[in-house]
Amino acid sequence: MSSGSVAYPVYGPESAASLSRAHTDEDVTPGEIAVGVIIGRASEYFDFFVFGIACVLVFPSLLFPFMTRLDGTLMAFAIFAIAFIARPLGTAISMAVQRRWGRGTKLTLALFLLGGCTVSMAFLPSYQVAGLAAAGALAVLRFGQGLALGGSWDGLPSLLAMAAPPERRGWYSMVGQLGAPVGFALAAGLFAYLYGSLSSEEFLAWGWRYPFCVAFAINVVALFARLRLVVGQSYAELLQEKELEPVGVARVMREEGSNVVLGAFAALASFALFHVVTVFPLSWFALFSDRSMAEVLCVQIAGAFLAIGAVVVSGRLADRMGRRNLLGSMAVLIGLFSLATPWLLGGGAVGGTVFLLLGFVLLGLSYGQASGTVTANFSTLHRYTGAALSSDLAWLIGAAFAPLVALGLSARFGLGAVTLYLLSGVVCTLGALRINRLIEQRS
Repeated sequence: MSSGSVAYPVYGPESAASLSRAHTDEDVTPGEIAVGVIIGRASEYFDFFVFGIACVLVFPSLLFPFMTRLDGTLMAFAIFAIAFIARPLGTAISMAVQRRWGRGTKLTLALFLLGGCTVSMAFLPSYQVAGLAAAGALAVLRFGQGLALGGSWDGLPSLLAMAAPPERRGWYSMVGQLGAPVGFALAAGLFAYLYGSLSSEEFLAWGWRYPFCVAFAINVVALFARLRLVVGQSYAELLQEKELEPVGVARVMREEGSNVVLGAFAALASFALFHVVTVFPLSWFALFSDRSMAEVLCVQIAGAFLAIGAVVVSGRLADRMGRRNLLGSMAVLIGLFSLATPWLLGGGAVGGTVFLLLGFVLLGLSYGQASGTVTANFSTLHRYTGAALSSDLAWLIGAAFAPLVALGLSARFGLGAVTLYLLSGVVCTLGALRINRLIEQRS
């Protein structure tokens, strides 16, 4: 699931020189920063997708056996959305923690909370053992995951952006976004192996619990990889030099709340597509087709690798045509893709496979540049917190309820409901980008 927004600083020739000074002082290269960014984001998204996949394959049977499979999945998706509701609160708390105790403390607390909540889910009892209390425990742990995700922004993508010459901003911007398809490929691969290797009884009894345990181990590795960079004195000085420090959430919303909203809506088409090609299709195929879930997961893994390539390509395209132009063009393509969604998802195995692969390519191209596209609107003082809040709002509006809404409406009214959902995100993105252009022209 940061998966967060990138707070982009003011670019200038002194940026590369500053990064070089940091390299001299601490022997940490921009390449190592890039690795830290990817590891950090991939670990967060691994946790995120482990939960999302379990909402389809595990939780309906484990927690809601007294419901139909459809209703049980919808209940699981409702719990899935809780993390995105909690995320802005986590951002507010974490910014206060960072101002008082520092970035390293904030990151350590966030990642241990994230890993602790995730691994605790591995010991979740079934409905037969604990009744509805099991679902309640899952909801509480999911809320904890949301708080942790709100506190996981570490500033490393900003350090990469500082080293970017103006003509390569798009390339540097896409690095952090690689964590999403990497995390999904790892989570889906692990579930595909367990689901295909075990009997249904074994998988539901204990097999599904392993990915949640693995998530904790990955978080520990990611924590040390990121702390090595984040707590360094030279890098802290660089962030202070660019005033990339937290301020109170209430102050940001009071003074630049319009920019927070504008930044969220500018990325909405990409965020809406995010779950429509990852979590939702898995539930649709599980409920309304006879395709093997292991087979669907393998197709999605192939799609994730295509998305990785598309994210990289987005960096090249953004440097040639401009990041906002690329985001607008991708929104139009997502709109066209949405029109074909009922035909593809309703077109059997071939149509479903085309939907997944094409959807992942579009996701990579759009999501690769979705973070921080309009954060230049923020004043320097508010950019660090404002970018995080914009991301939180985009996830909440565009992605939090996507699986629940898409599955519920499509089951009731048909797959045309998914088209309308995606089109609403497209309209919001194009409108926000247009408003942002008008603001720039007037300033």
